[in-house]
Amino acid sequence: MSDRVSRVGIDVGGTFTDLISQAADGTLIRLKVPTTPRDPETGALAALAALLAMDVAPEAIGLIAHASTIATNALLGQLHLELPRVAFITNAGFRDVLAIGRQNRSAIYDLNVTRATPLARREDRFVVDERREADGSVGTPLALAQVDAIAAAIVERGITTVAIGLLHSYVDDANELAIAERLAALVPDLQITTSAALVREFREYERFSTAVVNAALMPTVRKYLDRFVAGVRAASVTAPVFVMRSDGGMASIELAARRPASLIESGPASGVIAAAYLGRAMGLDRVLSFDMGGTTAKAGTIFDGTPEIATEFEAAGATHSGRALKGSGYPVRFPFVDLAEVSAGGGTIAWIDRAGSLRVGPQSAGADPGPAAYGRGERPTVTDANLVLGRLNPRALLGGAFPIDASNAKRAVATLASTTAGDLIAAAAGIVALVDSEMAKVLRIVSVERGYDPRDFSLVAFGGGGPLHACAVAAEIGVRRIVVPPLPGLFSAYGLLAADVRIATSRSHVVAATEHAWAELATIFAALHAEGDDALARQNVAPGDRIFSRELALRYAGQSFEIAVPDGAFATTIEAFHARHERRYGYAARDEIVEIVTLRSIALGRTNKPAVSIHADAPSAPPPNDARAEIRPVWDGTQMAQTPVYARERLPIGAALDGPAVIEQYDTTTYVAPGWTAHVDRCANLVVERA
Repeated sequence: MSDRVSRVGIDVGGTFTDLISQAADGTLIRLKVPTTPRDPETGALAALAALLAMDVAPEAIGLIAHASTIATNALLGQLHLELPRVAFITNAGFRDVLAIGRQNRSAIYDLNVTRATPLARREDRFVVDERREADGSVGTPLALAQVDAIAAAIVERGITTVAIGLLHSYVDDANELAIAERLAALVPDLQITTSAALVREFREYERFSTAVVNAALMPTVRKYLDRFVAGVRAASVTAPVFVMRSDGGMASIELAARRPASLIESGPASGVIAAAYLGRAMGLDRVLSFDMGGTTAKAGTIFDGTPEIATEFEAAGATHSGRALKGSGYPVRFPFVDLAEVSAGGGTIAWIDRAGSLRVGPQSAGADPGPAAYGRGERPTVTDANLVLGRLNPRALLGGAFPIDASNAKRAVATLASTTAGDLIAAAAGIVALVDSEMAKVLRIVSVERGYDPRDFSLVAFGGGGPLHACAVAAEIGVRRIVVPPLPGLFSAYGLLAADVRIATSRSHVVAATEHAWAELATIFAALHAEGDDALARQNVAPGDRIFSRELALRYAGQSFEIAVPDGAFATTIEAFHARHERRYGYAARDEIVEIVTLRSIALGRTNKPAVSIHADAPSAPPPNDARAEIRPVWDGTQMAQTPVYARERLPIGAALDGPAVIEQYDTTTYVAPGWTAHVDRCANLVVERA
């Protein structure tokens, strides 16, 4: 990993594109520019251009780490990101696996419920005679000559990307590779995905779905990454470019382009990585991450500096109150940072339903036109409500660089005042209360609903709106301590500088967990280790920077789901499985047979991370006089009260204050509610606690 002078993290959000650069001396440069939704690379390159305009030489940049929602947006059908026509090749008799799927129903009692339309049309799903058995033996040899007719049909239909998925190829993928080689020879420009290259695990539907999603995204994501890299090179920056993946690890641009399905949760993952890094630095063993941006709010769980990772999610699926609805999207069998997400952000639009009730979301004003306060929109948003309540600066944001149209915000919120007998403040307070309730639900999902007591956690609040709403959501779930990092509005970009290169390799190996079976795992783990080691080497990770860990997915015999536990001694690992099962589901069946299902090896390539500054202790003291910027009316939950407003950059280590108070800084605003106190700790974090 090169680290000549500075490293740059660029995160494309729904409203703003954030950039953080770390110089060799540890100095951080921060930038926020508006996101360009139709051409997200334009905003990212604009942020890079702004950095270079600050006398940063192109050759001084040693690494660019990038997070983008391009894959998610493409699956959701964003304008100008239409998915291409996709072909799928599988075994004879299995053409309709993608349409049949599982028996999961996103709406159990809806007789007319419909599944997501398969990304490969039925007429574009081709079959070949081939059958490999579960033990790897050949039942029916591959009829490779049939591929010629399939290639001709692909060319005739103008298809540019194809997925190949054969039964039991996770055991031996020679036939998938043979088909891919034949297609590449017949259709040279065809982009090809083989299922076993992505997922070497059983369950054909999930593996096939992952391959098709990957194939569908590949042309769009590859073009985007090519344009981004071309723009970087046009700016004379020769540094390597890495991309954040869904699992919270970085991947080289070449690997990311081949596996775009691993980028679907790219943007949200980087914020959790930053929260985990900060938690480790502070010695916090249990952390809830709370990220409120312009369009969504996300929550994750972190134990001992490590985010919880899930092995599968449904891309482009529906959610209800932050919960993913099974059967509504496209299964993707990739590890990802386990998050709960809700459409609640600064740009979330408030409206009145047919019954005359006030509602908030899920539609967002996004970056264009944005909240009414930004001067172009007309519909009321959460940002506009906060402005009316005095919690946001009524004149400008981003240190004065972003002017605010307070009168337009008030006009927009006033359109909803009919729900509160014409009371503008009550309407704004209603909007904020509703969005706070929605966001508290996602925090409850990742804590209470998974068997954890939120009172045992610290809440790391970040994003443009996280610190503004943190007291309300923390109070609702019982959290007593909130940590607002020094750069909360650019925290996801900061996470890009704190992320490691990560490669997870896996193999299905379904067998009863016995001492004898345990002894046989070493050979499989050795192969996985070698695969991960080779992948890190191809991404220029030095041997001394490579770290490996192992885990097993276990289940009770007869179950159709697994729980991952760290690999260790036989008895220790089995007991860890029982304990985790009991915590999650309320019971442990220690007399039942435990099965090994999947082996995983996680290879990490360590990077040079930004140093967390630790200052000398300072006695607790009131803020200095010059830290108070003004006093203005702010809604305290019951009334508009005269409230002190502080400039965060003028709060020294040890500064302490009582709520209610507003603390403003370049990238966000923190609201300290009545009954809460705040102080600046040794790491320059703003720690907000229940009084």
